[in-house]
Amino acid sequence: MPRRESPNPGDSLWSLIAVQLRRHRDERGLSGADLAELFDRDRSTISRLESGEIKLTEELARIADDAWSTGDLFVTLVRFAKEGHDREWFQTHTALEARASEQRIWEALWIPGLLQTESYTRAQVTAAGFLDIDERVAKRMKRQESLNRNPPPLMRVILDEGVITQPVGSPEIMHEQLARLLELAALPNITIRIVPKSTGAHVGRDGSFKILTVDGEDSAYIEAAEEGRLVQDATDVRSFRLRFDRISDRALDADTSMQRIREVMEGFR
Repeated sequence: MPRRESPNPGDSLWSLIAVQLRRHRDERGLSGADLAELFDRDRSTISRLESGEIKLTEELARIADDAWSTGDLFVTLVRFAKEGHDREWFQTHTALEARASEQRIWEALWIPGLLQTESYTRAQVTAAGFLDIDERVAKRMKRQESLNRNPPPLMRVILDEGVITQPVGSPEIMHEQLARLLELAALPNITIRIVPKSTGAHVGRDGSFKILTVDGEDSAYIEAAEEGRLVQDATDVRSFRLRFDRISDRALDADTSMQRIREVMEGFR
């Protein structure tokens, strides 16, 4: 397996952790396979940990500290990194999104970025008050290229009904956007379902999130204004999978959801 490039340790605490993990392994004359055995993970996971592509969990940090007598170095670094703001979060999220074989998306406020028309994106970015509108629109449209991969990603999308009824831009923009959803939902790899307003309170009201599957491993991404948070700890990610399943239980089936989107779309004529 080719050796991946090390991240810059000055970029973030997570990058520093990745560099330190490789350095401590090398200092002890251990191979990647040796560390994989210690962590009870496969070799590709070790490569991704040391390149900074995925983050060291507190569980694995504890194993490294105990085995190498580091004085809780890795546990301490991981705890500080989890508490602080990671400047690389969006870069990591975008890289995972581009490679994900499956995406599970729950969106409570907006049409998901990968499914937006350019006009909808521009209206959303303009309403948010950003000055670099053209740049933001171009970047979002660029991200949508991941939908054209071969094979394309499997996408399971659940939207709050308010997402399709809330006007963003003009009626023409909304009509075009909802038509785009119907077009995408007709593809064999994309399912779009709606949680009706009549559902009332449910776990999805806490906020939007997505679960990305890359090389058989899941990461969760929590959306927030101006920033987000990437979650890669196995226990935390499992809680998001359970939350997605509970939201899915509240959603209309795919055919009924498409019917509802058509009804709303016609209202925007």
